[in-house]
Amino acid sequence: MKEEMDNLKKEILSQYPRLSEKDVFTFRCHKDVPCFNDCCGDVNIFLTPYDIIRLKNHLGISSQVFLQKYTLSPFDQKQKYPVILLKMTDEKKKCPFNTEDGCSVYADRPWSCRMYPLGLASPKEGAVEEEEFYFLMKEDVCKGFGEQGEQSVEGWIEGQGIKEYDEIGRLYKEITLHDFYVKGGELSPEKMEMFHLVCYNIDKFRRFLFDSTFFDKFEIADSLKEKLKTDDVELFRFGCDWIKFSIYGEKTMTIKEEVKKAKVSEIRTRSTPRE
Repeated sequence: MKEEMDNLKKEILSQYPRLSEKDVFTFRCHKDVPCFNDCCGDVNIFLTPYDIIRLKNHLGISSQVFLQKYTLSPFDQKQKYPVILLKMTDEKKKCPFNTEDGCSVYADRPWSCRMYPLGLASPKEGAVEEEEFYFLMKEDVCKGFGEQGEQSVEGWIEGQGIKEYDEIGRLYKEITLHDFYVKGGELSPEKMEMFHLVCYNIDKFRRFLFDSTFFDKFEIADSLKEKLKTDDVELFRFGCDWIKFSIYGEKTMTIKEEVKKAKVSEIRTRSTPRE
């Protein structure tokens, strides 16, 4: 899987024309296009944390149930962190939310579905935002490029509601393109599990916080704690800070003074020789 993605990235970087937000392209998708629905199958759709939040809330189910019913977790020995794929159905490998009339979760469809036929790439791992560029994914199966409807990249992004996804996506990029990996860091099985919990199983992460002594150990404002009870996006923001603290060693969380003192006392007690 990783080798396949790396080869695709090399092809995009070397062969695809780079587009800015001001560039224009011709494309339109609607029910009367001969290929309608054909692009909604036999494709790898990687789900972001915000994709999962939007989809599980649209369906009225927990993140745990969504993950079990609609996703796959591919594993590769070279994989740096957990990723989630949308699970296709039956032998035709169709999207589970695809119907004859189109997407049944259209209002909350994933980022990659909103972007199509645009793609977004970075020249290298950990590249800064200014180096990212857009490109067109012109596939033979898609007849939408022959339709009338010229628009700018910027207009497409605005019209497809992508900016809201990108705002949350920046948090995800911060933790997946972290210097920890650039410097050769690897996640232990326990840290892999924590990463998965925060990014994909948001409802279970909420239970991890509120059904434990977590808030007894860290300085967290009461107003924030109230938001974390019901606001999935705020919870993911908090989770990103927790990943930076617990996995990458950043000082994004503050341990309570009494907890620090108790820990120091415990260490001193252990290190004091017995008579």
